[in-house]
Amino acid sequence: MKKILTLFAVVGLIAFSSCTGPEGPPGLDGPQGPEGPVAEVFELQNVNFSYNSTDGYNIYQKLTPVIFDSDVILIYRLTGTINPTTPIWQQIPRTVYTSKGNFDYDFDFSKSDFTIFAGGNYDLALTPEFIKNQTFRIVIVPGAFSTTGKSVKPDYSDYNAVIKKYNIDDSNVKRLN
Repeated sequence: MKKILTLFAVVGLIAFSSCTGPEGPPGLDGPQGPEGPVAEVFELQNVNFSYNSTDGYNIYQKLTPVIFDSDVILIYRLTGTINPTTPIWQQIPRTVYTSKGNFDYDFDFSKSDFTIFAGGNYDLALTPEFIKNQTFRIVIVPGAFSTTGKSVKPDYSDYNAVIKKYNIDDSNVKRLN
């Protein structure tokens, strides 16, 4: 009896393992998904504000690549350094109080560009240190990171906290100018 069961098992194994037929057609490729959200940092180094009578002092820049609708931009101005390797970044919008009056930095952005504005309650040409040779860091923050809606947000005024939260390597920042 054991020989017959063994024989059936061997014959069955051979029969099932040798059952092959023509390979069917390949399946369709899945849809190409959008590139995932990526946090990035760009730098405008030693730039001067331009002046026009409509917008006043501003710096206009195109964004390449275009950002997603849900993304936001944060902009920081280099205000000094602690030492040659430790910059001090200050988030804008910001009001700077000077002996001449109040000086303001502000910005706006769209999916494809951004503008940094300088304004004040006095003639800004009297303080060229605020409108000439300025350095800005532009941080693109993806809006689609949270899947629960309960994401812990960093202190956006702290450049280093934002870089850490979004795992941005700012040792090789892309220059825009």
